[in-house]
Amino acid sequence: MATRKTKKMMAVEEKFRQPLEEMLPEMVTEQGLTATADYLGVSKATLAYWLLKFRIDVRRVALAPGDTLQVNRGDR
Repeated sequence: MATRKTKKMMAVEEKFRQPLEEMLPEMVTEQGLTATADYLGVSKATLAYWLLKFRIDVRRVALAPGDTLQVNRGDR
């Protein structure tokens, strides 16, 4: 199911030459929500709305010293 994109979404995609739904998961994972919003030039609320709209699940995980985390991506 394709998500309708706002003018602001399309402007960000044009600026970064990449679809938001591909760009956002990696950026949020590496930089966090605040830094990603700042980098894209949008508010944290706008970024949160985009994540909801694209059904991108953001989770916070606490790891003890020595623990590791592995993320497995499904086929796209």
